[in-house]
Order: sequence, then C-alpha cells, then structure tokens
Amino acid sequence: MNLDFSFYNWAIVSDYLLKGFIFSLKLTGSTTVFGILIGTLLALAKLSKHAWLSRPAILYINLMRAIPLVMLILWFYLLVPLMLGRPIGAEPSAYITFTAFEAAFFAEIIRSGIQALPPGQSMAGLALGMSPLQTMRLIVLPQALRHMIPVLLTQVIILFQDTSLVYAIGAYDLLKGFETLGKNFGRPVEAYLLAAAVYFLVCFLLARCILFVKLRLSVKGLAHD
Repeated sequence: MNLDFSFYNWAIVSDYLLKGFIFSLKLTGSTTVFGILIGTLLALAKLSKHAWLSRPAILYINLMRAIPLVMLILWFYLLVPLMLGRPIGAEPSAYITFTAFEAAFFAEIIRSGIQALPPGQSMAGLALGMSPLQTMRLIVLPQALRHMIPVLLTQVIILFQDTSLVYAIGAYDLLKGFETLGKNFGRPVEAYLLAAAVYFLVCFLLARCILFVKLRLSVKGLAHD
C-alpha cells in the first residue's frame, strides 16, 4: 500500500479541519470550566456532614463514573428529544453530556485535593472565627488547588481525547473533519494517520505544559519551605 499525503495543504485544513478543531477545543474548554465549577460543588457536598447533601453527591459521582461516556452521549442525544418532543442537536448534546460526565471526575480530584491538606488548616480558620464556608473558600480551596493543578491538567488531556466520541452522534469535531477529508479525497488511511498525529501533538504539548507547571510548583514549594 502506497501512502500519499500530497492532497494535504492549508486550503484543505481550513475547509475540512479547522471547524472541527475549533469545536473540539471549545468543547474541551467549556467542559473544563463548568466541570470544575460543578465538580467543586459536588466535592463539597460529598464531604458535607449532612446526609441530604452527601448521599445525592455520592450517588451522582459513582453513577457517572460507572457509565461509559459514549453511552451517556447516545442516551442523552436519543432519549431526551423523545421526552421533550423536539430535537436538541449534536453540539448542545455534547456540551451537556460532557459537562455532566466530567464534573464527576473533577469532583473526585477536588475532593482528594481537599482531604490531602492537613486538618490543622481548617482548624486554624475556625479558630480565627471564620465560618466553615469561609474557611473552605479562603483557606482550604486555594491551597488544595495548587496541588490539584497537575492532576486537573492531566484530566484535560483525557477530556480532549474523549471529544472524539461525539463522532457517534454526528457532531463535526476534529475526527469528523479528518473522516470527511479522507472520504472526499479517497485517502481514508492517510486521513486517519494525520488525525492520530494531530491528537498526539496536542496531547504532547499539553503534557509538556503539565511538566512545566509541576516544576514551577516544586520550585515555589521549595522557596516557601
């Protein structure tokens, strides 16, 4: 089999791939932001001493972590329009399902980061007259976030890779762009090889960013010590 990449040029990228790449980045970015926000609330609820808060949070986190993401995407895309009586669309379905799914994983990362801090941090805040909420917001979370950043960024890499699953509902992501490119030019093998190279390059650059952040955090930690 002879591979031929001569069809690949900037015009091809802008026509077939740029739209999908932008959508994959937007899906990754929005899911990260809202996933961390919702995940923080879920983590705090799970750590709560009130059962009416902790039990629903535990149930949600365990349920989401037990369901394959592609199955959740298909369920939402196919079943919710039947209940609402109108279609939702592939891209809105992707945004909602990815946020709901990833929030559970971010919640566990945030929970473990909070619990990794010495209990004396919370006790010090309470001793200063702060409320438990103030102690969590002003003392615990800022410190925990510093330790969680590398793990959160690692989850972002996994999230970017998982964006290719929206292919199952026909959303035009980066992988769909490469598939369309391969079909139109009769070069599916070359198109998928290029897709693998692009995914590898993006994930490699993100991994290097994580390494840089870890080194910076290590240096700051030594400076504070």
